[in-house]
Amino acid sequence: MISMSSYRLPVLVNSLPHFNDLTQLKGVGPRVQERLSKLGLNNIQDVLFHLPYRYEDRTRIVPVGSLRHGYSALIEVTIDYAKIAFTRKGKSRRMLLLHVTDGTGSLLLRFFYFNKQQQQALVEGTKLRCFGDVRYGSSSLEIVHPEYTQINAETSEPVDDSLTPVYPVTDGISQILLRRLSGQCLDLLKEEALLPDYLDLPVLGQKKHYSLARALKYVHRPPADANVNQLFEVKHASQLRLIFEELLAQHLSLQTLRKKNRKYSAVSLKSNNYFLYQFIESLPFELTMAQQKVNQAILQDLESGVPMMRLVQGDVGSGKTVVAALACLKTVESGMQAAIMAPTEILAEQHYKNFTNWFESLGIEVAWLSGQIKGKKRNQVLSKILDGSAQVIVGTHALFQNDVQYKCLALAITDEQHRFGVQQRMALAKKANIKNKLNKLAHQLIMTATPIPRSLAMTAYADLDYSVIDELPPGRKPITTVVVQQERREEILERIYKACSKGKQAYWVCTLVEESESLQCQAAQNTAEILQNVLPDINVGLIHGRLKADEKASLMQDFKDGITQLLVATTVIEVGVDVPNASLMIIENAERLGLSQLHQLRGRVGRGEEASHCVLMFKSPLSEQAKERLAIMRKTNDGFEIAKKDLQLRGPGEVLGTRQTGLIQLKIADIVRDEYMLNEVKVMAQSLLGESPEKVKALIDRWVGVAQQYVNVG
Repeated sequence: MISMSSYRLPVLVNSLPHFNDLTQLKGVGPRVQERLSKLGLNNIQDVLFHLPYRYEDRTRIVPVGSLRHGYSALIEVTIDYAKIAFTRKGKSRRMLLLHVTDGTGSLLLRFFYFNKQQQQALVEGTKLRCFGDVRYGSSSLEIVHPEYTQINAETSEPVDDSLTPVYPVTDGISQILLRRLSGQCLDLLKEEALLPDYLDLPVLGQKKHYSLARALKYVHRPPADANVNQLFEVKHASQLRLIFEELLAQHLSLQTLRKKNRKYSAVSLKSNNYFLYQFIESLPFELTMAQQKVNQAILQDLESGVPMMRLVQGDVGSGKTVVAALACLKTVESGMQAAIMAPTEILAEQHYKNFTNWFESLGIEVAWLSGQIKGKKRNQVLSKILDGSAQVIVGTHALFQNDVQYKCLALAITDEQHRFGVQQRMALAKKANIKNKLNKLAHQLIMTATPIPRSLAMTAYADLDYSVIDELPPGRKPITTVVVQQERREEILERIYKACSKGKQAYWVCTLVEESESLQCQAAQNTAEILQNVLPDINVGLIHGRLKADEKASLMQDFKDGITQLLVATTVIEVGVDVPNASLMIIENAERLGLSQLHQLRGRVGRGEEASHCVLMFKSPLSEQAKERLAIMRKTNDGFEIAKKDLQLRGPGEVLGTRQTGLIQLKIADIVRDEYMLNEVKVMAQSLLGESPEKVKALIDRWVGVAQQYVNVG
């Protein structure tokens, strides 16, 4: 199925004003225009690039006798009789039931929503043309709420001459309206100048080359003889033409961002690396070859005088934090400041404690700043940041707020990049400019423990250099994962009791479908009380997102010190918690979580020398996708393999956490499915960047539009 999302494109600069004005279209007044705007449709070009995500075949009448469950079909039938029924005995919700036939078979049409006029019109003998999804009913096949029109019993009405597009919609905007508007916009394409074609070469060796206008017409209105399977698999030449141009525009937008950032300067961080060598010598382990390789790339970036823009990714426990510490030491030894930004208080505070312990012997002052710090204490921290006595600053979103001014920020580290918007990352990098007003950016090191397949990373983060820590420290033992039904809770409780009795510790993670944080916390609190009652000899702790920072810190310290044996938590512990003695993880309602989140949670165990286990509890019945997710978790501990499957199941926008940033919001392309195009995309991008800069801007405006706002780093 076509991957599809919509967002507003900029007004097309065109010599014909009506091309920019939706009110010129029949049926678009102020109220409809406002609703269309919520769908991201503000001009003719927006409508043309608001592409169907599937199609319906209304080009032929299907005999009722040949209908099958699960099929969609266009039928012509006569009403045998109509009646009003009720959904359940004694209930007041009414249904309108139409028993219809066409001579080859009979069918039931069921309407839950209808008005008096419909009831009066849909009577015995009325002839209807209907379209809908056929399903099994209690006694026969039926269609619920078909689209229908009354037709003249004496004359033959023509059927559609093209497949019917189905578009993404919103409240107040129907499929019928979008089809009508897209039809009017397609008629405008007769004026070729309205939508210039910037690609004049056949794409991917296709024998049948489609111009942009022709490709749009085909995708919006495929002819009756179109290869439906080819369209469904998104392999038709018209679709490939659009996919290629969209991937090209996305790649060009990120290359443009990269080029723009390269115009800025950064402090060249040069030192004798004394702190680095001393720190590495003090570590109780040796750096892996992967860590050493990534560290060398970072040091070269920091010395270059060009703003470092490097993404470092590595699986859970691969040692990214140590690499970040080495970059901080290089920065401090060069007389500058480094900031480390994490998405949660728990992760940020853990970084603060780690960096404080590591750097104390080197005489480096590490400061802590979060939104929870107020009043006099906050002013003291801000003062240290401003006068430079705070050399490394660790915190949350608070690090880029307006009142935070740095004396000489030269390195901005963002941990768990997918939790932040691009604008937030850039806001921290621009803090290098506040005091000296020079055209400088801080070096940026972006870290993620969410493994991203290389093809996706090189496309989604084409503005960044890319490094992978693809090696776990020696001695790390794989985590054994089992999947069990909630009915086997007694066995799990017995397992917890045995583990804790032997001096081990365990996590119990609560999840809820509800987005309400208060409900999640309540569920965790209830679970903690129940577990304490059934396991009276085990010390049970509770941590969730509504606790104050100092309460969370105290609870986590008790768990690290072994005072708490079983920690009940919400998914607030997804990242950053590191307790080597914890060897058992219970995830309740695991079917509700995505693969990446399950992998992150599982990564909280397996950090010590003991064999570790993860129990995924689920509630039946499971959807097919939930079964698939849990089977993958049981099969592998490889974060990259899990990420690849996660991409297939959820799509790149969800995996990267970019829904709110505008990045990788693709209309028809799919990075996983269309990976084979990327090499040719890059070749053509380089050609356009060198020879046709005016086309580059036009392509970015056409496909990326408002998402391009994130490139504004000045």
